[in-house]
Amino acid sequence: MATFTFQTTRSVVVEPGSSRKLGSLMASLGCTNVLLVTDSGIMDLGLAEPAIGGFSNAGVNLSVFADVVADPPEEIILRAVSDANAKNIDGVVGLGGGSSMDVAKLLAFLLGSDQTLSDIYGIDMCQGERLPLALAPTTAGTGSEVTPISIVTTGASEKKGVVSPQLLPDWSVLDADLTLGLPTHITAATGIDAMVHAIEAYTSKVKKNPMSDCLAKEALHLLGANIRKVCEDSNARQARSDMLLGSMLAGMAFSNAPVAAVHALAYPLGGHFHVPHGLSNSLVLPHVMRFNIPAAKDAYAELASILFPDIDRGSTETVALNLAHRLARLAEELGLETRLREVGVSENQIPMLADDAMKQARLLVNNPREMTYEAALEIYQQAH
Repeated sequence: MATFTFQTTRSVVVEPGSSRKLGSLMASLGCTNVLLVTDSGIMDLGLAEPAIGGFSNAGVNLSVFADVVADPPEEIILRAVSDANAKNIDGVVGLGGGSSMDVAKLLAFLLGSDQTLSDIYGIDMCQGERLPLALAPTTAGTGSEVTPISIVTTGASEKKGVVSPQLLPDWSVLDADLTLGLPTHITAATGIDAMVHAIEAYTSKVKKNPMSDCLAKEALHLLGANIRKVCEDSNARQARSDMLLGSMLAGMAFSNAPVAAVHALAYPLGGHFHVPHGLSNSLVLPHVMRFNIPAAKDAYAELASILFPDIDRGSTETVALNLAHRLARLAEELGLETRLREVGVSENQIPMLADDAMKQARLLVNNPREMTYEAALEIYQQAH
């Protein structure tokens, strides 16, 4: 049997309304002065109010940093560090989408260590410990609440990752009430994002392992069974809770069996065109899957009936191709853009995207089939 290492979040709460418990959870970690990291949209919608009230009830002082933006640049993280240092923060909570949770993870580590942000880019570059940390997602997609990964936009458009077990939180809090009423477009894109995490974990070349495989399959079962329900009814509480759970399980899977070429080709779309991450993944997913079929058709065929129990059968390659086709059709049915030209990409910009995708070496090494510049170029052209 192949040897492997599996790491994940220490504790998880799955309960509607559980964001009210964040104050008591942080108090149990010895915190008295906590910083809540979120964005202005979350604050304007009032989604943070139950959590804020819980801190007051727990007797924990709370400050709020609500300046997070999508694809957060280095400047946002550094501003958050400066803000927290001025307030003698001893614990961090991230409440929001992947960007807010990524900033919270980095902030908790940088406040607890002597390292700078530039010191920790890459894999296992973090030294020392972080401050107590809890994360509560407001979308079912990124799985960031259980991943040891934060993504930062550096310079004009390039993204860099920090990958270290110190970024795993003490608590992941899955409160379905935080996702009620989420617009259909965001619900669909983040849901497919979670599916991508599970699919890429299951086909990861370097660190595929039995635990991630089990989590990926259960994630796809939950996501496939509920994504249409939550897009049709934004207040379907049980389906929303199941989507959050599926997203978290996918996050646990890909934290240990990393994502690959779908993400590598998606990142330049976010960096250059500010396409939301989930939509970026959705746009390239079926095309990358077709490219991967010579190396991954067996794995894709195993997942096909989990996501689509009525999928047409046939040879292994036929089933794998049908899976790619059905995922493309699902995105269209849910109202997502399906072509790069629909999100502002012109054909003459495709070589730039391919150049940037090839810089994502830490992701491409995981792909079941070797990705080349020429292949990336062709995939973008197919997606255009």
